This record gives sequence, C-alpha cells and structure tokens, in this order.
Amino acid sequence: MKKTVQPISGAPARWWHRLDNERIQCDLCPRECKLHEGQRAACFVRAMTDGELVLTTYGRSSGFCIDPIEKKPLNHFYPGSSVLSFGTAGCNLACKFCQNWDISKSRDMDRLMADATPQAIANAALQHKAASVAFTYNDPVIFAEYAMDTADACHALGINTVAVTAGYMHLAPAREFYSKMDAANVDLKGFTDEFYFKLCGARLQPVLDLLVMVHHETNCWMEITTLLIPGHNDSDAELTALSRWVAKELGSDVPLHFTAFHPDFKMPDVPATPPATLTRARRIALDAGLHYVYTGNVHDTAGGTTTCPNCQHAGVIRDWYNIRHYDLSEQGACPNCGTQIAGRYKQFTGAFGPKRIPLHVHAAN
Repeated sequence: MKKTVQPISGAPARWWHRLDNERIQCDLCPRECKLHEGQRAACFVRAMTDGELVLTTYGRSSGFCIDPIEKKPLNHFYPGSSVLSFGTAGCNLACKFCQNWDISKSRDMDRLMADATPQAIANAALQHKAASVAFTYNDPVIFAEYAMDTADACHALGINTVAVTAGYMHLAPAREFYSKMDAANVDLKGFTDEFYFKLCGARLQPVLDLLVMVHHETNCWMEITTLLIPGHNDSDAELTALSRWVAKELGSDVPLHFTAFHPDFKMPDVPATPPATLTRARRIALDAGLHYVYTGNVHDTAGGTTTCPNCQHAGVIRDWYNIRHYDLSEQGACPNCGTQIAGRYKQFTGAFGPKRIPLHVHAAN
C-alpha cells in the first residue's frame, strides 16, 4: 500500500520545474534539489507539496531588530544609518563554522516566532525611522520570494533594502533578486574549491559568477566579507589570490572586509582568529590594489577607517560599529582633495550607534 504523505504548508515558490510525474527540481540555487511529494530541499524551507514547490517560511521570521548598518557589515552604504534586520530559518549551505547556526540550521519551525507580511515590515521600518531593511541572520537566497515582496513594499515607502548572503544562487533568479536590492554584503568564504566543498558543502565558482554579475549588471551596491579561519583560508597565498581576483574582476573600489572567526558549531577546537591575522590580510589586500579594506569583529581603529585613496585623508573613523569621526561631503567626497569615495551617501547628521534594539512587528499591515 502506498504511503500517505502529509502535505507541507507554504506559499507558492518560484524557480522550479517538473522532472516527471513524481518529482520536481528547485532551480533557485546550484544544489538543484530534486524532490518527491512531501520532501524538503537541503535548505529545509523549500518543499514539494501537492505536486508544487512551496516556501514554508513566507511571512514568518525568527525575530526583528534595529541595527547599525555597519553591522551587516556595510561601511559605504549610508554610514551611520539604522537598518531593520530579520531572517527566517534554514540555509542552502552547510558551513561547519556557521556563526548563526541556531537559526540557519534550525529544523524546528517553532523558532519562527514572528509572523509579518511584507507591508507590515515596511511599515515598521518607516515607524522606527530605519533607513533600510536587511534580509540577514540566515541567507535570504532561500526565502527570495518573501524578501523580494518585502523589498517592493519598502521601496514604495522610500526605504532601502539590503541582502546579507553567501551568494549561492543561480544567475537567472539572482538577476531578479538583486534588481530589488539596494545593497548587498556577500560572503566570499574562501578562495579554493576545496575549502567550499569540505567546509561549506558547496562550490566556489557559482559565488564568483554571482559577484561578477551583481557588480557589473545591477545597480546594487556590493561589499564582500571573508571570515578568516586559522589554518583553513588565511594563508598569504590564498589571501593574495582572493584580493587580486577582486581587484581584477570587480575593481579597486569594492570594499573587502576580513572578519574574525570564533570557535562555534562544528569547529569548536579551531582557535579564534588573532588580530594580527586580520592586519596581515588587510595589508595583503591593500598591496593588491584594493582601496577599501576593513577588519571586523575586533577593536581596530585603523582597520575600521575609510581613507581617501588619493590623499589618505581619514573620512570615516570607526571602532567596531562605532563611528568616532565623520568627515566627508554630503555626496561622499573627500573634503581635502575632492576625490569621490565609492558608495552611497547622504547628509550625515549623526550615527545610530552600536546598539541593537529588539523589535516586535505586528503581523498584519
């Protein structure tokens, strides 16, 4: 007797096709999960039910907070502004070093404490004077439909949208997704296919292809983050190759952040990243021709400062998420020599600060 499969509830999903009478394939990311009725994809949140692909986390969040934009991290996207941040559950990567594993690897849908429509999220951002809404905590790739609808609601109210992502997405859906994003921070987790395969369960090339597409084909402002894990992706050779690739394929003005790892998830025995490693990585990237290279998850004023690439004037001095000094024009130009600092800027009237404010968003709009 054929086993009865319990339907999984969710909103209709996009980017899939039917393989045969029993299976469908998700076309959102390079995993290309092939699903039977009642089966979930590797990300856990996309599933086949009643012969269709559904997104089980549409309208459901793991929580909302107001953060400084520098926490995403974005240093060249309206510095000092605030951003309403939220995520859902699940992830389409399997990073052994995940720093948000309790959310991204959750298989308990009860973690999704907050119900909110796209319009409710946009309204909350407007009410709390957040300049942007960020899709973060877990990867918005896997809840792209929810994020894109929320982006439309935000743009109608003059609110920017930000994706914090590992960039593991097929290019066709990515072109649609990033057309609705005003900024993105993309994790370039390492620069060897071996690293991606062994530690992330993925491949490097799709991420490189996406970085090139976003930078050259969209208006989305992009910054890149690499979490440096001692003994795994922090050699001089790998950092040099990564930095030279960014300079050649994306250009010298794309900001690159090197951030510190702390022991977590499936890598508790790997030591935390020494500050000296971040300083070394930053120097390698600057020597490769990049203009804006930052260190993160540490107190490092030099590594947090935005410097004019022409005259070396310190335009924005930061300590972690704190802006200590701001000296750029309203349009983001150096006041000393007039060089335009790459990014998005407006009149600076003060920084939101490093605080993180939990927020309740009402479900209805």
